[in-house]
Amino acid sequence: MPLAPRLPSLLNGPHAVSRLRTSRLARSAKPFLARGGIKGDRCAGCRLVPSHCICAVRPDVATQAGVCLLMADIEPLKPSNTGWLIADVVKDTFAFGWSRTQVDPALLRLLADPQWQPFVVFPGEFVAPERLVQAVQTEATGKRPLFILLDATWPEARKIFRKSPYLDVFPVLSLNPEQVSQYQLRRARRDDHFCTSEVASLCLDLVGEALAAQTLQTYLDVYTHHYLRAKHQLPPDLQSPAHQALRALAIQSTLAIQSS
Repeated sequence: MPLAPRLPSLLNGPHAVSRLRTSRLARSAKPFLARGGIKGDRCAGCRLVPSHCICAVRPDVATQAGVCLLMADIEPLKPSNTGWLIADVVKDTFAFGWSRTQVDPALLRLLADPQWQPFVVFPGEFVAPERLVQAVQTEATGKRPLFILLDATWPEARKIFRKSPYLDVFPVLSLNPEQVSQYQLRRARRDDHFCTSEVASLCLDLVGEALAAQTLQTYLDVYTHHYLRAKHQLPPDLQSPAHQALRALAIQSTLAIQSS
């Protein structure tokens, strides 16, 4: 049975990735056709087929950190893009399409906003040692951490990193997680290549936002479950471990918001 739409989230309007997707579609000369995966009409709120919609379980969790997504050209159009999930969970998520020759003025304004301390998240093996940081410390400055994630395939992400000089002034956060990626919707060449929402979850955990980090990771698990069940024409199991875990985290989030 499909989940009921979560009306409050829809009334809040589309988030940054949804708006970027709409803008990118408006510039398309022909419809975008995703390879493989589920076919047919999709929910505007979660990009799944209506029978497997997850809008009803979209999390509501408070976060101090923000996320800035620099997205390769067609990433906002891909149903399997997980930057969308970050924008669902982290209210201060910003999304910009990347171009080598043009920079969105709104992106530059965001990076210059004094409330934020931007960190580019990228593997340390490709970065000059003097730019690397292993921890995020913003208490002394009173600024909020803003994690800049390069939302693209690995070759595209390396290109974005090399050819975005406006990012050169910011420290680079290199993550060294012990676990391997659990993402199932696209293939990665290496087990230590994480999908974008997994990276965001690791960043949130690093700055002490464990509840938000767990919620984002579990929300990815629920989305993956619905996506794959729809792909194989199977009904979602609303009592799956991922669903039960997300419900438990929702209770914790509600209590945390009420006590704040």
